Amino acid sequence: MDWAPLRFKPLYQERVWGGARLATRYGRVTPAGAPIGESWEIADRPGAVSVVAEGPLRGRTLSELMAVDAAGLLGDARPVGGRFPLLVKILDAQADLSLQVHPPAAKAAALGGEPKTELWYFVETSPTASVYAGLEPGITRARFEAAVRDGSVAACIHRLPVAAGDVLFLPSGRVHALGAGVLLFEIQENSDTTYRVFDWNRLGLDGKPRALHLRESLESIDFSDVAPELVRQPWVQEGPTQGRSLVKDAAFSVEARRAPAGCLSTLRLARCRVLGLVSGELLVCGGEGSLRLHPGEFCLLPAALGEVRLEAMGDAEWLSAEPGSGRRAADGRS
Repeated sequence: MDWAPLRFKPLYQERVWGGARLATRYGRVTPAGAPIGESWEIADRPGAVSVVAEGPLRGRTLSELMAVDAAGLLGDARPVGGRFPLLVKILDAQADLSLQVHPPAAKAAALGGEPKTELWYFVETSPTASVYAGLEPGITRARFEAAVRDGSVAACIHRLPVAAGDVLFLPSGRVHALGAGVLLFEIQENSDTTYRVFDWNRLGLDGKPRALHLRESLESIDFSDVAPELVRQPWVQEGPTQGRSLVKDAAFSVEARRAPAGCLSTLRLARCRVLGLVSGELLVCGGEGSLRLHPGEFCLLPAALGEVRLEAMGDAEWLSAEPGSGRRAADGRS
């Protein structure tokens, strides 16, 4: 396989809570008039598979590359159900998302779903933006169920104000919701299982109430998960660049990187890596090709490249993520 850095065509997802910032901030051509809530940047899901946009592998799908040379693509990472192990998105929330939860690994199969741990990196927020995550102190399962019945469940969920550059880790089992007015990068396990607890009594795109999943939600929520905080790791100088470790989990690891204009650095790969540019411009060179990343763009670096060269074309900041080893604790956390 003639590997090169891989950039994929985005897969746009219409959502009742979506907006237009993928077009206005990043200059993308999105479906006219549609509220686009998600852009799936790297995906290997049934019915939603990324296609390589350029270079020697243009037109090949991610699932096809996995079938032909999974070892060359993944390195020592492990697939999930034979598929690429991560799902990478940009989310534009112009209204509150539903209060929801993803099932932990120990319960997912029995509930008919897949575990889903994720990380949010906030790129742009309104001055009053906030998110829901975890429970308020003193909320028991019994109090939570009563609040679901009387419509006051939002008061049971811990709320955090957020600003650009903030990071929140969401292990499976943590009840949560995005608030209105945020644009973010999401790194997650390859899963699309979401159980809705409450949806603000609104109608979906089809004019009907969206389904709730109360039984599955109550079985999935970690009722010991109280008042979680944003990731507070500091920036650390590492040669000419700076790094900030955001999460190291069995499902994936993510760090933020930044470099001044003209800075050259090298990545050595034992497993595949995903880069997502927050700001600036980044030249990525390896194997049979190179590409320039602009803000809001992602690329996948196959492990078989071995070594990749990065050059900051102007001051640049990006996320760097890699899948886990496939070994995880029974509750879905490292």
